Amino acid sequence: MTKHNPYPFYLISTLCLVVLAVLLLGRLRVPLLVSYLASISGITFLIYGFDKGRAVKNQGRVPEMILHGLALAGGIPGAFFGQLVFRHKTRKWKFRIVFILIFLLQIAALIYYWKKLQA
Repeated sequence: MTKHNPYPFYLISTLCLVVLAVLLLGRLRVPLLVSYLASISGITFLIYGFDKGRAVKNQGRVPEMILHGLALAGGIPGAFFGQLVFRHKTRKWKFRIVFILIFLLQIAALIYYWKKLQA
């Protein structure tokens, strides 16, 4: 029996959810960047909750690369709160190290962007 590859499902469904959320927020005249960041963060939070539920039931899990990819794509606040609220991925040190590196990379990018705006 071949093993199911979950990556396409998670990538396509997440992309669809983000696009839908951005379009809905756009109808409320929320700026595009704010819409995107709120959408990706909220969806990341929900996927952390979904993955925790799957872990408790010992079912198929969301791949860690997907969770890290969502954080890297701008969902770091949702990932952080997902870890806090669901107590998920808080003991896996390899996961936490990558998470912290993504956070530091985004802070550095934000500082760089801010300094470019000030110049």
